[in-house]
Amino acid sequence: MQEPQSGPDRRMFLRATAVTGAALTLGGLSTQVASAAPGGFPDYTYVRTLLTPSQLKYNPTGEIIFPTVRGVYDKLASPLGRYYLYYAPHDAPGGICLAYGNSLEGPFTEYPANPIVSNKWSPHYSVSHVSSPHVLWKEDVKEFWLYFHGENTTTRLARSKDGVHFTYDKVVLSTSMMPSGTTETSYARVFRHDLPSRGAHYVMLFMLNNTTNHRDICWGWSADGRNWTFDQTPLVRHSDVGAVNVGGPHLLTRNGSAYVVYNKDKESGGDLMITEVGADFSRRRHLGVFYNSRSGPPENGRSAAPSFGTDHGVPYMIFEAGERLQGSIAVARG
Repeated sequence: MQEPQSGPDRRMFLRATAVTGAALTLGGLSTQVASAAPGGFPDYTYVRTLLTPSQLKYNPTGEIIFPTVRGVYDKLASPLGRYYLYYAPHDAPGGICLAYGNSLEGPFTEYPANPIVSNKWSPHYSVSHVSSPHVLWKEDVKEFWLYFHGENTTTRLARSKDGVHFTYDKVVLSTSMMPSGTTETSYARVFRHDLPSRGAHYVMLFMLNNTTNHRDICWGWSADGRNWTFDQTPLVRHSDVGAVNVGGPHLLTRNGSAYVVYNKDKESGGDLMITEVGADFSRRRHLGVFYNSRSGPPENGRSAAPSFGTDHGVPYMIFEAGERLQGSIAVARG
């Protein structure tokens, strides 16, 4: 379905020169689609809201953020649904939550025993909140690896065979691993991506804040997804794209190159942006607006923290829609 746009589309000039029929790669799946967004990716259009805090049984704070969607139909013998959607409140106590459904357009059913990971996990930690779940399917060990933060200074890893019940592993990122003055290392996503020159098979993207109180996107690499090396300089600086803050990064690959999609804060436009970093992360080509946030609900001028997948060959983007800590989880179709 096509939703009406309020105001001019800021990517009209990009659409005019886009190439159609390019191959799109999302999460290792490839399909032929009409390309219109920067980098030849599809132009996503809002379809519907999937999860609204007021309609959830577990709703401690009236807000939810940072969706991650994973197809599990080909990984589990008896899944709850074809797709698992992970999300969380951010404010204390947070809590990593799960919903499941048979289509990326929904509906999704809330898992009745949420949260599946809480802010207290003895003897490993006791923190004010846990949030920002990102789940990676670790093919070599047939496990779901959950990366999440709590506090904002620390990113942690837990592991699961069924995507529901997790075992704590370790801290994988903290402010102590980054330059002096770093105050936050959070909202991490991890992707399978080979970097032969670094002996790495995984890449982590995350948001960093420091004493200037401007948030940038940073990155690291790993051979195994557990032990990491982190670049000490930002991958995308807020000032590179005229923002006060940038965050919520996601990695996409296409035609042998890699791209980072991320959100600007609402004060800087509230749109999703895209930067080409190249297969080896040596490029910094800022391509502009990837998804133009609508002024009407549920986006209200802000889209953030996208997660991507395909359903029967159709590309989808599931994202945080609405003002920070007042939003819902929505889906757009390519």
